[in-house]
Amino acid sequence: MLRDKKKSGGSIKREKAKGVSLVDSPTRVAPLTSVKDPPPYGAQHRQDALWKGGNEALPPQRQQFKVGDGETEYQDGNLVMPSWNRPLPGVRLDRPRQLIPGCEWQISPLGRSYFVNHNTGTTSWKKKPVPDRPAGSLTPECIIEGHSECIWSLSRVGTGCNIMSASGDGSIRQWVRDGEPVGEPWRSDGGGVGAMAVCPDETMVVSGSVDGRLWLWNVEEGGVVGDPWEGHSAPVTCLDWSPDAREIASGSEDGTIRRWNPNTGRQIAPPIETRHGWVNAVKCSQRGDKFASCGHDGVIRVWSKDGKLLIEIKGHNDSVYSLCWSKDGAYIFSGSADMTLRKWQSIDGKELDILRGHTGVVTSICLSPD
Repeated sequence: MLRDKKKSGGSIKREKAKGVSLVDSPTRVAPLTSVKDPPPYGAQHRQDALWKGGNEALPPQRQQFKVGDGETEYQDGNLVMPSWNRPLPGVRLDRPRQLIPGCEWQISPLGRSYFVNHNTGTTSWKKKPVPDRPAGSLTPECIIEGHSECIWSLSRVGTGCNIMSASGDGSIRQWVRDGEPVGEPWRSDGGGVGAMAVCPDETMVVSGSVDGRLWLWNVEEGGVVGDPWEGHSAPVTCLDWSPDAREIASGSEDGTIRRWNPNTGRQIAPPIETRHGWVNAVKCSQRGDKFASCGHDGVIRVWSKDGKLLIEIKGHNDSVYSLCWSKDGAYIFSGSADMTLRKWQSIDGKELDILRGHTGVVTSICLSPD
């Protein structure tokens, strides 16, 4: 998900607000804070929003979405965290398993998210309380910095195993493995880039933006090929190429999967109404005869090449965020917000294995070449 979604509500700057107190209850309400300092530990706020529009408007950098059976989800574009609770001062926003026990996600009267850690008696704007790294976790070989907002997609490209990254800051960047940038960032006028996929021969890259459009890029030239492709009515969340590179599948927060001819940029079939709510992942099988999708409803759906629903796979207890196929197409692997990875038979959806160990949402999975 995006993720750097379309903004609703304007931003408001109150750099001079430090030291200002709410007048109704000075003994219970902490002073308003500057950009530098979050509310102190133990602060209690009235539910009076001081951002533009007050309680009737969403805070800056927040969006709301209808998910599943009409539920409303609120998302912070900076933290990339969703909440079922409307963001108001004094309201706890975090959902189960988002943070470690004893910690909360709240919002200041000026509209900025912050974290409360009851274990340490501290607050922080950005230091998200997360569990310690589990034993056996991989440690970074190199930390690459350059994007100014959340990175939503990564791919390997080229014989030198360069890395391509797509971000909510609206750029696609290429890096060598030691972190040095390759060329200039690629940018379009579509806003944040929520998805990206490299074609099988690695000559082209397709990207999807928060404005619902797709863009085709030439890897060698680093430029856009033709005009953007239009069709989705909400941010693009996932993309995949068919094995023969003749087709691109895209999924969106509008709940549809659309299939495109990369040579013309035109849709090759009517959109598929998935019933996922948001489509979090779409993956073509290695043979190209099927593709699978998943989303906020926690269901995996397998489709024929012509868009006919073949099976529904149920078993996860929360949203499913990532999928991959085995090489022979016999199995599907999935990662979910229920913190598990699961293995399924693709022919009938039978669950074969459950892998546990993560302490948070499993947002991305892949299989090793062997």
